[in-house]
Amino acid sequence: MRTKDSPLFLAFVYAVVIFFVIIAVFPILQVINISLRPQATLLSSSLAIIPDNATLDNYVELLTERPFLTWVWNSFFVTLVVVITGVVLASTAGYAFSRYRFPGRRAGLLSLLVTQMFPATMLLLPLYIMMAKLNLINNFLGLIIIYSSTALPFCVWQMKGYYDTIPVSLEEAARIDGLGRFGAFYRIVLPLAAPALVITALFSFMAAWTEYVVAAQILYYEDMFTLPIGLKMFQSNMSTEWGLYSAGALLVSIPAVLLFLFLSRWLVSGLTLGSVKG
Repeated sequence: MRTKDSPLFLAFVYAVVIFFVIIAVFPILQVINISLRPQATLLSSSLAIIPDNATLDNYVELLTERPFLTWVWNSFFVTLVVVITGVVLASTAGYAFSRYRFPGRRAGLLSLLVTQMFPATMLLLPLYIMMAKLNLINNFLGLIIIYSSTALPFCVWQMKGYYDTIPVSLEEAARIDGLGRFGAFYRIVLPLAAPALVITALFSFMAAWTEYVVAAQILYYEDMFTLPIGLKMFQSNMSTEWGLYSAGALLVSIPAVLLFLFLSRWLVSGLTLGSVKG
């Protein structure tokens, strides 16, 4: 019997997997537990997932007495525009860098790569100055521009890399059949690049949906806050409303989880296998 097929080895593997699953799930269970407590208490000696005096008061207060739904709409609007912008620009720019040879192509790719070497906090001051001169402070457009500009370099690079794996002969065959350059791109290349487009959409979504530092510098009015800034309001120097904070954190995570589950079937590479013979 091979070592990998032995019961002892399999038991060890399952034990290791279960251990790391517990580490990953335990914080989520704690957040659920805190959100169901009737008081804003952080620590408890009970190990029960659902506390004995569980209540949904935190969720009711969050949705009815706090501007949480306004923050949800603000985040949804900003994130939707950033995702659309990222997918459209990255898919076309990545295709241009992959298929065309033009002056400045190499310099452009290197420039996009260099921007990824600097942390976002280093770019915060110059971006803020630019937005201030353009009168885009406390404006969703300024926030969308910053989010899109920081997410696009990575998205363009990964789209370009995926386009490189798609045989050019597929486009040539489509053009022989009567399609133009754009028709071949839209009908042949884009469907085959679905996994890369999904990654681009998810990356753009996460860059906008959970971002706090930039939004805290750009947005000042409470009715314009996005979710990360809104949740921060539950925390103060003297006390923190842990119940509302935990309930909000759980509700914020639901769209991200649903999006990952919905798009997971496209996160499969190798769609072009067997499409070209010889």
